[in-house]
Amino acid sequence: MSVLTITTENFEQEVLKSEVPVLIDFWATWCGPCKMMGPVVEEIAQELGETVKVGKINIDEQTDLATRFGVMSIPTFLVFKQGKTAGMTVGVQPKENITKLLK
Repeated sequence: MSVLTITTENFEQEVLKSEVPVLIDFWATWCGPCKMMGPVVEEIAQELGETVKVGKINIDEQTDLATRFGVMSIPTFLVFKQGKTAGMTVGVQPKENITKLLK
């Protein structure tokens, strides 16, 4: 499955109403660590396929969502299960740390 672009317009449908866990990557185009994590996020999306959703939120374009979830540093990874925040980690992480949040 490909990585979704999440916006305020599709957040409720894609994240809060999702039947499967959702990993959200809060990032920005100018963020070096975000660029490093991009391929890892893509890998997770490919490997876990239909069992999870993976989305990215550009904090410069979606400031309301970044503020709503208290994102102070990027990259920030949030996991949602059944419409609620179920896990969070900040900064460059090994893929295993992020996939553990989804279990």
